[in-house]
Amino acid sequence: MSENKKAEKIVGVKGMNDVLPADAALWELFENTVESVLKSYGFQKIRTPIVEPTALFARGLGAVTDIVEKEMYSFTDSMNGDNLTLRPESTAGVVRAAIEHNLTYDGPKRLWYNGPMFRHERPQRGRYRQFHQVGAEALGFTGPDIDAELIMMCQRLWDDLGLQDVKLQLNSIGDAEERNRHRADLIAYFEQHQELLDADAQRRLHTNPLRILDTKNPAMQAMVDAAPQLLSYLGTESLAHFEGVQKILNHNNIPFTINPRLVRGMDYYNRTVFEWVTDQLGSQGTVCGGGRYDPLVEMFGGKPTPACGFAMGVERLLELMRANGEQAQRNECDIYLVHQGEAAQLQSFVLAERLRNAGLDVVLHCASSNAGGSFKSQMKRADASGAAYAIIIGDDEVANHTATVKTLRADNDAGHGHDHVVAGEKAGSGNQSVVPFDAVSDYLVDQIVGSGDDHGHDHGDHVHYHH
Repeated sequence: MSENKKAEKIVGVKGMNDVLPADAALWELFENTVESVLKSYGFQKIRTPIVEPTALFARGLGAVTDIVEKEMYSFTDSMNGDNLTLRPESTAGVVRAAIEHNLTYDGPKRLWYNGPMFRHERPQRGRYRQFHQVGAEALGFTGPDIDAELIMMCQRLWDDLGLQDVKLQLNSIGDAEERNRHRADLIAYFEQHQELLDADAQRRLHTNPLRILDTKNPAMQAMVDAAPQLLSYLGTESLAHFEGVQKILNHNNIPFTINPRLVRGMDYYNRTVFEWVTDQLGSQGTVCGGGRYDPLVEMFGGKPTPACGFAMGVERLLELMRANGEQAQRNECDIYLVHQGEAAQLQSFVLAERLRNAGLDVVLHCASSNAGGSFKSQMKRADASGAAYAIIIGDDEVANHTATVKTLRADNDAGHGHDHVVAGEKAGSGNQSVVPFDAVSDYLVDQIVGSGDDHGHDHGDHVHYHH
């Protein structure tokens, strides 16, 4: 390459987004809240591969679903000829893992996951080609109680995330025999109104007619509203199961609407189906969907095992958190360490490690190409870092075996409601104290942790949120 020819810039894949540090705090708040809610119900985390055999999804999702027909990232592994697919959802992978490792041999399992999924869709706000889902799968439970528990777990999550206006829609799609009778009547009904069906509906008429009920086409709404309703085909057992779910939700004051047109796009669902919807995200109104899928384990070659679960779209929920005024302000650290001169730099490394040993988060100033190393420019960096304190070490400090500790927050964001002005400070010193080098660690731990500070100093999650 010639010296003056600039290398061409490579950009990311369309519809697959970077999560930058400025957004990380909100993601962490979401992920930490999810983890704590799911653990509180006894769900255990499972991590499955991002790539699975293509046959897994073709069998599980149904060959005529939109996902399998046009949205999957499938490829042949050039090393060995295997047909592989980037996972478009995670239920199939979790069920495959449960069968492969015989997870339910000693009783039912409550499992949850989070991670990226991949679908080749037209990217738009809240819908991407690499997107993230959190989901839960309860394997081996037969009754309506687990369906209700999953729904109540979602409600607790919305409450803990501060989300309003997320509403529950509920339906039952019965068992296979009930669906088959309904399906035959549904096809006959749609055939009588063939002139009103759009191209999508025509294509689905004999392969997946339930999905026609889900149409967003206004020209078809009145006709679809009058179509035979699956609820009226339910037998005694399916009705009792559905009523059992409603009874638990009502008893726990979980509001819901029965939506007889609510279906799921996958072939493996039965009985309870539900969606959490919002009108705050434009047309992308569903933030979480789920239901019961008793046939799936057997479809994948396992022993008949009842199952129920849900999946939620992380990006959509983050949009909702932002819409509800959730602003994340991240403090990089408790302490920013400023130093000048080689001896001071060496001492700073020693002190930084001591402070980290004590459980504090420390950023040590390192040389950079676009900022001078003067005290003034370093103090600007210290202030911008969000740290509660700066420690300054220069020639004087090295000579006297001390460090200068400066309070950076007048109202101290770290959770203190007062300034730490140390007795004996020089007047006009701007809240700074000279502390013996060997005492700095204890001094700062006392200031940050021991001052009745209300943020509890939980170092794994140094994020402060302000509504």
